[in-house]
Amino acid sequence: MNVVNQVMPDMARAMEFFGSAEDGPFVMVNLLKFKPRAEYADGTDSHLTGAEAYMRYGEEVRKLVEGLGGRIRYSGAVTGLMIGEVEELWDAVALAEYPSLAAFRDMAMSPAMHAIEHHRMAGLAGQLNIRTKPSAGF
Repeated sequence: MNVVNQVMPDMARAMEFFGSAEDGPFVMVNLLKFKPRAEYADGTDSHLTGAEAYMRYGEEVRKLVEGLGGRIRYSGAVTGLMIGEVEELWDAVALAEYPSLAAFRDMAMSPAMHAIEHHRMAGLAGQLNIRTKPSAGF
């Protein structure tokens, strides 16, 4: 399995994701890798770690998620790996529940999201976003 961390999806991937059929609530698994130091485009806050910059984003995005009827189900630091192998572990995991794909799209494209996106860009080295649906069992 080849894993590639990215900060932003390419246009084709975004169109495919948002073009999929609406099928109600889902949970987005976010695997996060932070920059050692925050990298703001204007050079401010260079004393922050990437994780601290992303935390600024996280606090505000929580409000946006809750405002559309979703919730942050879990967030925490990655502390170890029991099964499998990867070259480098992610730094944190967050699980965000959204009421619908349309709600997620509206949030992602909103002026409020645009206003906080610089914290995300300053702090993230890369991430994986994995959309999941509840199942009856495996």
